[in-house]
Amino acid sequence: MQADGLLPHLFRTEYARIVNVLCRRFGFEHIESAEDIASDTFLAAAETWGMEGTPENPRAWLYAVAKNRALNFLKRDHLFRDSVAPGVAAEAPGEGEPEIDLSESNIRDSQLRMMFAICHPAIPREAQVGLSLRILCGFGIDEIADAFLSNRETVNKRLFRAKETLRAERVPIAMPGAAELGGRLEAVLATIYLLFNEGYYSARGPATIRKDLCVEAMRLAHMLTADPQTDTPAVHALLSLMCFHASRFDARTDAGGEVILYEDQDRTLWDGELIGRGERELIRAATGDHLSRYHVEAAIAYWHTRREEQGEKWERIVELYDQLLVMTDSPVAALNRVYALAKVRGAAEAIAEAESLRVNRDRYYYMLLGELYAGVDREKAAAHFHRADGLTHTPSEKRVIAMKLARLSS
Repeated sequence: MQADGLLPHLFRTEYARIVNVLCRRFGFEHIESAEDIASDTFLAAAETWGMEGTPENPRAWLYAVAKNRALNFLKRDHLFRDSVAPGVAAEAPGEGEPEIDLSESNIRDSQLRMMFAICHPAIPREAQVGLSLRILCGFGIDEIADAFLSNRETVNKRLFRAKETLRAERVPIAMPGAAELGGRLEAVLATIYLLFNEGYYSARGPATIRKDLCVEAMRLAHMLTADPQTDTPAVHALLSLMCFHASRFDARTDAGGEVILYEDQDRTLWDGELIGRGERELIRAATGDHLSRYHVEAAIAYWHTRREEQGEKWERIVELYDQLLVMTDSPVAALNRVYALAKVRGAAEAIAEAESLRVNRDRYYYMLLGELYAGVDREKAAAHFHRADGLTHTPSEKRVIAMKLARLSS
């Protein structure tokens, strides 16, 4: 990785891990201190590496600086040490040197505990997901706002209230009991799902795919499968879904980063190993008596890896979207069903279905309508593509829309 891209990459992968370990050590009462120490660590890295060059082991450098800053905080803040939460005090190593454990095993354990602590029923589901994206995954406020189709002010208020509730309820950073585990696992999976989608359908910045976010989401899901308490069929279904989508990374963009639409992708660039892993995870998910949305979406993603000559492909995809829409009222699922419906029954019926949805302020809605109208009414197709362009943030998507408009006028 280029030196100028290393620190942002490490910030994405390591900031949240440092915060998780420190927050587990300090408790939710001092979460801002954990975040400040992690932020100061990366600020020090930017200053020091800029003058002295990148260290031989950048991750170890970050951990050492974070540990030293955390130890200094514990030593100088006597008020903190006197008022520390009982659960944290119980983990303290005694009257000697305080301990900050940034080992890989403690990082994994801290992240697993943090996933479930944040998804406490005392705070609303949207706040659970937003706070998880912030603390566990290192999302910026703008990224969270995009995920919720919201704005910075609303997100900041939601996160502040969530933190205050966690403090007031004295929520321990620990795994929940068996009776609570299922409900909180649903929120954890929703967070991982949003994280992957933000990477796969990036709404911000120049990159169409942000692979680091997708890899992080898959890592978190894999971490859940490695723990007996969270190794459930729904987790395997979500991991299967992500594997199928990730298998098409190299085919989704060209060498210049331009978007390549599904129908134009070079199938030889699809990753057969990831497809195989997705199939194995889907088999592992086929146990128990609970069918989650992730099971259905993984099955849809599986059929997308099949070749066009398999006549039942699009019929099965439409059937699966019908099943998914019974489980969730997701506008994205409804739009994707319309695309599959056009493959089976033609543009006219698909247009009628799409226009009945009226998913306003959604760029994909207008892009879909533009695509469906392209062979029916060029003027209407162009109007829809122009509306999509006005709602699109990424330069790569704007270039795709420009290309489609050029085709309409040729």
